Amino acid sequence: ANTLFNIWIKYKPRLPEWYYNERLVKVGDTLAQIKEYKLALLQCYERYLQQFVSVNLDDVMDDVHHFKSTFFPNGVRDKNAALMFHALQARNVCIYQMVCSRDRNLQDPESLQTCLNVLTSLRLTMQVALPQENLCWLIYNGTIHIYTICRHLMVMGQSGKVLEYILWASVCMESSISLLSVHYLTWRATLYTAVSQCYFDCQAGIHGEIFARRGLIKIDELKQLEDISSSLEHTEREKIFREATLKMSVMIFKRAVYESRRKSNSFRQESKINPRKAVKLSWPRTTTERLLVEMFDGAAAQFLAILEALSDSSRNLLPPHPPAPDEIEIRDVTSELFSAGLEILSGNSIKKQEPPFYFEYIFVITAGEKGVSGDAAVKFVKLAFSYEEWDVFYSALEFVDYFLQTQDDPTWKKAETELKLLALMQPLVFPGKFECSFSISGHNSKEARALQGSEKTQTIRSECCSESLKPEDPFHDLMILATTVFSCVSISEQNVHPDKEILVDVVMCMWQKCKTEVQQIQMSGSDCLEYIHKHQAYQWVHILWIMNKIIEKTSIAGTNVMFAELTLCLAAILENVAES
Repeated sequence: ANTLFNIWIKYKPRLPEWYYNERLVKVGDTLAQIKEYKLALLQCYERYLQQFVSVNLDDVMDDVHHFKSTFFPNGVRDKNAALMFHALQARNVCIYQMVCSRDRNLQDPESLQTCLNVLTSLRLTMQVALPQENLCWLIYNGTIHIYTICRHLMVMGQSGKVLEYILWASVCMESSISLLSVHYLTWRATLYTAVSQCYFDCQAGIHGEIFARRGLIKIDELKQLEDISSSLEHTEREKIFREATLKMSVMIFKRAVYESRRKSNSFRQESKINPRKAVKLSWPRTTTERLLVEMFDGAAAQFLAILEALSDSSRNLLPPHPPAPDEIEIRDVTSELFSAGLEILSGNSIKKQEPPFYFEYIFVITAGEKGVSGDAAVKFVKLAFSYEEWDVFYSALEFVDYFLQTQDDPTWKKAETELKLLALMQPLVFPGKFECSFSISGHNSKEARALQGSEKTQTIRSECCSESLKPEDPFHDLMILATTVFSCVSISEQNVHPDKEILVDVVMCMWQKCKTEVQQIQMSGSDCLEYIHKHQAYQWVHILWIMNKIIEKTSIAGTNVMFAELTLCLAAILENVAES
């Protein structure tokens, strides 16, 4: 930073002002590309902007007239305006990236407020530039920056605060003639989808559907114009319109599939299908499946619609829970969606085949463009776990796991590990008898052998619950889960480790299951060792130690205050043992 500072000080009086300013911003762009955001912000973009303002830059962003008079005293048509717009936009991007680097999960309220201030500043910059058609590139880049920040905040549960900004970005794309072309339609549809999703996140599904239908109208208007005259090949143009239409249709289906059932209770009687008879029925079998066939062509599009209809930003993977019990119709639709998704994963017509026939339906799940994507299939299995659809969970897991085992990419190995952890958690979060079974053996990779440990085969679920959880061995499932998680995070390849979000949920679940037992050990005080011998409590201390090692290896200690309680509990027990 000091070197760069000295360079600017040394060469500023020797260079023409326009050349110096251009180099200043250009160096900032280069630094930003290599992720040196702080250096780019302080030594380049703000150094350039502070030539025009004597007060804090953020104080100028409150009023559009003050903003224009400060940074564009000669008007936005001035030859230097484009460089100014670029510097203002790049400054905001650097500020956001610096927030992400120190507080990605926005745990500090100040980090969230900074992101909102950045969005406000980006919107103000675009507002001033919008009337100038020659600055359409700046509008396009601005929509990308706004979308990136808004999607981040939506994942953090802040959809209500970013709705106005993502809505602004989508309207900006419609306000620039240059950006209305078919070339930008895919991106415009992505923004429309984000706005609709925002409404759904805010529990305003009707507005989400209305906006999606509005998007369909806009897409159809453009299609009519393109049919008259188009510079693109017919097949390329059709693909663009088909993908854009699909995005809007999926958001419409997200609400329509439930609302159509609410409006007519007579559907309920029709939707109830005996599972044994369902095998013999041809697709589509239910009202939900008929709506899928009516609105979407092909398994991939139908499966995408199912995933979106089941996705809910307010629902976490853990703890799993079924839909709200007050609306039976909604529960029926949810079950039908899972049934339809499982039907698609199985290849529609092939049911419960033995392993030799797996190759007949494996084409349905692919890592490429055709069929149901592997990411979508993995998400479906996780959703089934979240909704406590256990039969669907284990059936889909068989299909998806076979696909994952055939893939060598670390992304799929990571997904395979996460699904196995969910399967191991199932008997802990929902003890009971299930006929489905799943084995974590059958892999030859080092990762699989690490998961297996000394056990050649670990049966996660069997028809007889006593096989997996014996009355005299209550910690059996918990120990299997703990040792498996520890094995997963001990693998040297970081890119196959489970996501931190899942690890946090898993460790929290284990802590809740053993918390009472270990606190009893801790409370025994100086008689700790005697208590452990008397109550055969060695295993609980062992599990607690494993959990502590998992927290240490994965650096998740700062994500939940409960982890501090866990570590302190282990420390207290070890001190008591030493003093016994």
